[in-house]
Amino acid sequence: MFSASQSRPWDVHRLPSAEGRTFLVTGGNAGIGYFVAEQLAATGAVVVLGSRDAAKADAAMASIHSRVSGAHIRHLRLDLADLSSLKTAVDRLDLGHLDAVVYNAGVALDDRPRRETGDGHELMFGTNHLGHFALTQWLAPLLSAAPAGRVVTVGSFAARSERLDLGDLQSTREYRPKRTYGRSKLAQMCFAFELDRCLRAVGSTVLSVVAHPGGALDSLTPSRPPVHVTPPGDRLRVLPAGLLVQGKDAGAWPVVRAVLDAEVQGGQLWGPRVFGLRGTPRREPVPSHMADRAVAARLWAASAELAGTDPRLGFRLR
Repeated sequence: MFSASQSRPWDVHRLPSAEGRTFLVTGGNAGIGYFVAEQLAATGAVVVLGSRDAAKADAAMASIHSRVSGAHIRHLRLDLADLSSLKTAVDRLDLGHLDAVVYNAGVALDDRPRRETGDGHELMFGTNHLGHFALTQWLAPLLSAAPAGRVVTVGSFAARSERLDLGDLQSTREYRPKRTYGRSKLAQMCFAFELDRCLRAVGSTVLSVVAHPGGALDSLTPSRPPVHVTPPGDRLRVLPAGLLVQGKDAGAWPVVRAVLDAEVQGGQLWGPRVFGLRGTPRREPVPSHMADRAVAARLWAASAELAGTDPRLGFRLR
């Protein structure tokens, strides 16, 4: 089991030791993923940064090494937009087991035109959801081999106001970037909750948990040059917003708790304490549209067909 103290409340600044554990963070070279990796590295765990850009991964690793003495960190070249490359990427991990994976990597587009992956999938849906869906198939044996494996999916507040269009998952009929992004994150979250239900049904030791960062702004995020630099003027301009939102360092807290806390259970949703936007992590109720089993089943079937994966995803599912 993951070690955690039963005698004190969760403290984001005093994390339990995870020495001997190995965690993979997709998109761990920037944003929320970088701070998740930095905080996990401080626990003594081996942290693998999944990133398609080696130069950015090298910069992130150098930054973490400068802040975490003795950090055990490595890079795995991982391109979620290229589904055919994922098995080879996982083979390169060269691990007997994986204690947790954080599905953090994502693409967010703000304007047109609609773009596609090399596989012909809409870029945000194809990367954010289908890429992680397909990756699960290749990670399943490693997660199952761990004493208590976890899949932690990084959701988004943007998914709360969206609903999936199961007849147009790839936004071919009507493309609005912000809506398509929100729906791609909703698809991730629906899949994560359904994955845990299936894992529980077959008695698996692997848990699937969802966490979201709330409102996390670059301008409230501490600098980690060259990974991220916040000009002092930008920080001053948004200080009043700090009453409602936070930086990406704090946005990582619910994700890190979902990875480490022994009391976290599968199928749970974790987010910031204050209106779900800022503060220390707490458990949240799962919105009904994210827990709709009929929608999740149809999404799962469509995703398996689009990604060309075994619908059982490598687990012994029903």
